[in-house]
Amino acid sequence: MSILIRIAAAASIAIGMTLPVAAQDDTLTISVTFGPTAEVPDPRVGYNGWMSNQTGVTETLMGIDYDLNLYPRLAESIEQTAPTTWRVTLREDLTFHDGSPVTAQAVIDAIAPISDENDPAFNKRIAGVLDLAGISTDGDRIVIFETNTPNAAFQWGLSDPGVAILGVPSDDFSINATGPYIFREAVPEQLYRAEANADYRLGEPGFDEIRVVASPDPATAALAFEAGDVDMVINYPETDFDRIQETGAQGFTAPTARLYFYSMNTTSGPLANPLIRQAVSLAIDRDGIVEAVLSGVGGVPAGTIYPAGKSWASNIVPTYDPVRAGELLVEAGAVKEGGVWTLDGAPIEIEILTYSSRAALPPTAEITQAFLQQIGLTATVSVGEYGASNDAMLAGDGDMFLQAWVMLPQGDPGSILGFLLASDGGSNAGRYANPALDDLLVKGRTTFERAEREVIYDQVQQIIATDVPLIPVFHVSQAVVARAGLTGYQVHPTETYWITHETRFSE
Repeated sequence: MSILIRIAAAASIAIGMTLPVAAQDDTLTISVTFGPTAEVPDPRVGYNGWMSNQTGVTETLMGIDYDLNLYPRLAESIEQTAPTTWRVTLREDLTFHDGSPVTAQAVIDAIAPISDENDPAFNKRIAGVLDLAGISTDGDRIVIFETNTPNAAFQWGLSDPGVAILGVPSDDFSINATGPYIFREAVPEQLYRAEANADYRLGEPGFDEIRVVASPDPATAALAFEAGDVDMVINYPETDFDRIQETGAQGFTAPTARLYFYSMNTTSGPLANPLIRQAVSLAIDRDGIVEAVLSGVGGVPAGTIYPAGKSWASNIVPTYDPVRAGELLVEAGAVKEGGVWTLDGAPIEIEILTYSSRAALPPTAEITQAFLQQIGLTATVSVGEYGASNDAMLAGDGDMFLQAWVMLPQGDPGSILGFLLASDGGSNAGRYANPALDDLLVKGRTTFERAEREVIYDQVQQIIATDVPLIPVFHVSQAVVARAGLTGYQVHPTETYWITHETRFSE
């Protein structure tokens, strides 16, 4: 275990200051690892909707509660009236930030562009989740959605932060939404700023202003917090979480559906062989990684893509078996020479790619490298930006890509699995293609009975465990710190909700 202790110590932050008294109770400044993508980041584009949803600017028709249950948000109710027809009734007296009413036609005007390839608001990911054939109204408060095929995930898809309900923009309301905060400005990759919506239907917001500042390096964010420059840090470094609370900071942590996992290069290099992929998975001691990287803040070794004991999870136990890993390498035709595994006369070399915007990623990659080297597999680690790492993986220039994704962002399993593992998945970095898996993903989407869907997704998880297109490592509990007295906040399992009108500093 000395390797783990040495790496974990190198990853820790040792800062001994006490917290200064931060300034203004009427402003909340939050540090996160990412920033807005444009001066006016349309919530429907890319993943812009996450920040606007998190900061209380935008709202969706449906929402996900803290137990991962679906509930009506701007909608009053939702009803499936036919296999491809959904009828949504809006709440009464909803208004946009500019005071105009939220009508059924306004909902259509907000959502329809998401599926229009010629519209700037087009979002291929969300369009695939909704799979809309058409939208119509039945009066001012009822929206009727028609899908191309039966889509069991549709109502869950209406909770996606990108399906934000927006009114007509103007100079005063460039993002004309419905939430407790009004978007005011963004500086790409640096700042997102919102002000209180005094007319919010559920009550007066707790802050005059919300400021989100981007700090890609979690250690830098931790320093800014101790200096009193920010009031709150989302994804605070786990290795420093206990110590910072001893200085007077308030800590929040709770389990999430975020999975740290490796996408595997299934088309080129040594991991194109599923036997070698299986061997790599067995060589990784997930318990050791959780102990070293998460420092007791919280994390569970992952045998499958959903947290054990939670919705949709198969009963697959993570296995650490370096002896069996060696046997599989022999089956794959590898030979161990001088303590190093070779294939066709050359050492098996595995390049691990990851990014640094989440504190646990680089040390997890480094510890994985150590485990692989312990059984004789040559491994290297490259830490870059997410986009560059993803592009390199797609180009076949990496073998394992360590990522951290929320696997149930809408509470339904279908969409994320499709992005990551379907042959045409938009985030299939390992270029995995399996017709049997593709067929199961289609069945899961078009089957409505919960018990039948559970059987389908259990089969999907068994394929993942056997063919290893990705390796689940651990599910993490999110660590957040704030200066003392913050109320009305808790860690959400999807990580897509931060601020409500009730969030404030207590007196």
